[in-house]
Amino acid sequence: MSETIVIKDLAIGYQSKHSVKTVAEGITDTLQSGCLTCLLGENGAGKSTLLRTLAGFQPALNGSIEIMGKPLPQYKEKELATVVGVVLTERTNVQNMSVAELVGMGRSPYTNFWGRLTAEDKAKTEEAMNLVGISALKDRLVQTLSDGERQKAMIAKTLAQKTPIIFLDEPTAFLDYPSKVEMLRLLRRLAVEMDKTVFMSTHDLELALQMADRLWLMAKNGADTETVKGGVIAGTPEQLAQDGTLERFFARKGITFKNIEGHYRPIITE
Repeated sequence: MSETIVIKDLAIGYQSKHSVKTVAEGITDTLQSGCLTCLLGENGAGKSTLLRTLAGFQPALNGSIEIMGKPLPQYKEKELATVVGVVLTERTNVQNMSVAELVGMGRSPYTNFWGRLTAEDKAKTEEAMNLVGISALKDRLVQTLSDGERQKAMIAKTLAQKTPIIFLDEPTAFLDYPSKVEMLRLLRRLAVEMDKTVFMSTHDLELALQMADRLWLMAKNGADTETVKGGVIAGTPEQLAQDGTLERFFARKGITFKNIEGHYRPIITE
């Protein structure tokens, strides 16, 4: 394992001519290769904003982000696309494009001016579709896919990029439970077996507890909690469960955490 992303005193949010809206601040931590890290927090805590900032889609308000030993602002767009792959929650509006063509767009950082795929590019596209389990859909038009199938296609597109770092915003949001489990297993396998840095936001707490190597807990800025003060708190699921952090963080939802068959799981209490 090695540190691929170093974050120091990061503040995130939105800036206009006349005002600044800070969503979260004081974020300091690292992300490592070979790890699946899950970002947890209620709606409005700033999970998507954090992911977009780390991906370079919007500027940080303060602090620094270093990716693979280089400050994020020093990356040119095409260079960054060979290092970081991103899957966001926004529904991609594409028409009259096959799944294979969509996944093949993940190879664009490596193609020539005309964007033509080489035999190697096509092989990597096929490999990505196989990994996600959508090879049978490769000739289908994207607009005919279900939400879950479309989400898998977008993940395959990111895998085709062959980046060492992958960011995902709610990648299991439109999947049924067996598919959620399958997707988390795939992402963890990519991290562990291919030494990738995989960082994803999710509301699937129980799956995150079982599958993630590390958790980031993120509270709303200014929230009344002693666990997270404006930034994030990070650790392994076991550490955060054993020291009571998880129970304090989710206490307002009436959740306690029990060690069941070697896994910490949330138990709803009255």
